[in-house]
Amino acid sequence: MALKCGIVGLPNVGKSTLFNCLSNAKAQSANYPFCTIEPNVGTISVPDERLEKLEALVNPEKVLPTTMEIVDIAGLVKGASKGEGLGNQFLANIRETDAIIHVLRCFEDDNIIHVDGSVDPVRDKEVIDIELQLKDLESIEKKIGTMARAVKSGDKDLIKEYEIAQKIKTTLEAGESIRSMEFDEKEAVIVQKMQLITSKPVMYLCNVDESSVKEGNAHVDAVREAVKDEDAEVLIIGAAIEADIMELETYEERQMFQDELGLEEAGVTRLIRSAYSLLNLDTYFTAGVKEVRAWTINKGMTAPQAAGVIHTDFEKGFIRAEVMKYNDFIEYGSENAVKDAGKFKVEGKEYIVEDGDIMHFRFNV
Repeated sequence: MALKCGIVGLPNVGKSTLFNCLSNAKAQSANYPFCTIEPNVGTISVPDERLEKLEALVNPEKVLPTTMEIVDIAGLVKGASKGEGLGNQFLANIRETDAIIHVLRCFEDDNIIHVDGSVDPVRDKEVIDIELQLKDLESIEKKIGTMARAVKSGDKDLIKEYEIAQKIKTTLEAGESIRSMEFDEKEAVIVQKMQLITSKPVMYLCNVDESSVKEGNAHVDAVREAVKDEDAEVLIIGAAIEADIMELETYEERQMFQDELGLEEAGVTRLIRSAYSLLNLDTYFTAGVKEVRAWTINKGMTAPQAAGVIHTDFEKGFIRAEVMKYNDFIEYGSENAVKDAGKFKVEGKEYIVEDGDIMHFRFNV
């Protein structure tokens, strides 16, 4: 599943530093491969310590983690919705992402000029929110205009879509993002097809200095207060510190630096994991001597749908799924031992795959 998270924010808030840290994450651990697709797009693996434990037990020829794309959407400024700066280009990039990582400057540094002259992450957030809402309003007004005549045909699906578009327009005109609205399952599918920017889930990333990287600061507190009703995660990271960590040559040196700062793990690791969660994803595994591999699925997928992530033929010809729980496999140490313990299950088409399931699919095409 090709999933993308877009990094957005005003200039000089630390987006590029953060993106570069992600691009160099491979230097921290062999489990973090990264490749650049375009100058501002990279594919990075999702850290998952379960893969290491599976590798130790199975001893496969290769291990393949699940991945996601990170997109650096640079240069958003006031007026971006009207094409200021490179607004149109970057807003188009955001539209193609599945979720948004909104970077907010929460550090003071006289050597780094703020585009608005002072550090105020809540104000910065509102600037970006307004630009994205205005762009969505422009898009939905165009859609309503093209649909106005067609709805007279009496098509129920078209009328439903038109009504949803009108509600979205009202919400945007009130200065609120679409993700603040509530939709039922069918409505959510319609909204998703509209590809509106503010309908995407968002995570706020507070970029702080070294002294604030563990506990945060007053700027971070202000952000948390401002977004308390948004059901959005607020993550603290020191992009400059992450850059320093990446420059260290050995894993031991990097670990020592993290320990001195009181950090259990690198900020980029937490970011990648949180971004994966933000997209409402789960992981299941296939494990054999050829390879141990992590597969990305949407939460709630059935066994045939999960099989289809490997290959469409697996879904079309699905017969059954042989399932072991990760914890059982680790506890008993082998597939045969899991079977002997009565923990090996055979599931049918209605089975909902759970995070961490180790699966083998039987199919016929």
